[in-house]
Amino acid sequence: MANFVKWLGAGLGFTLGGPIGSILGFAVGSFIDGFSKEDLQLAKSYGAGNSNVQSGDFEVSLLLLSSIVIKADGKIDERELLFVREHFKRMYGEERATNAYKLFNIFIKSNQISTPQICTQIRQNLTHASRLQLVHFLFGIANADGAVLEVEVNTIKTIAGYLYVNPHDFESIKAMFYNSSDSTYRILEIEKTASNDEVKLAYRKMAKKYHPDKLQHLGEEHIKGAEEKFKQVSMAYEQIQKERGM
Repeated sequence: MANFVKWLGAGLGFTLGGPIGSILGFAVGSFIDGFSKEDLQLAKSYGAGNSNVQSGDFEVSLLLLSSIVIKADGKIDERELLFVREHFKRMYGEERATNAYKLFNIFIKSNQISTPQICTQIRQNLTHASRLQLVHFLFGIANADGAVLEVEVNTIKTIAGYLYVNPHDFESIKAMFYNSSDSTYRILEIEKTASNDEVKLAYRKMAKKYHPDKLQHLGEEHIKGAEEKFKQVSMAYEQIQKERGM
């Protein structure tokens, strides 16, 4: 258990405190017999400053918010669980993903998760770019079973609101998971009536907003997820250019 506690403290900063810390302590204690509040305090002592945002903070935030979205439609779909597990394996490797998934299974079963409280803690500690990445990942989960249901969209929209992700950014990310006649324009946060100059300006703005470098502070494992958003912005722009003959 000592090694796990050391890993926990080394990988987490702000999430070891507040409402997320309480949920995390309960979850870890559920699969490590004898884990106590004192062990959580020991984990904190391994961190280089508990208020620092570290890669593990984003990881725990993902797990908690994912558990909320997966339960939104009243059932737990194995394809959605597999999406989370495989995503974590690609980002963190087998061993770290296994530990994370143990926590995730407990989060799924928990009735102690307050969406407003954990979103407030996340919002106060993660950058805007990091919160956009969380919303993108949540849509990926909802789409893992082949369809994004209205109840899932509403749940993600509620989460986005608590995270202070504005409606334009929410609709932009949402459009990345829908094939419609105006999806490319919604991704760039413009109307179909926009001029060519406005399209070019919108592309530069969105490319800057979604640039992978904005997540460098979370580690290389999270840059890959940001690259997907960046790629979709570029594809949307290229499609509009092709349609307009720009």
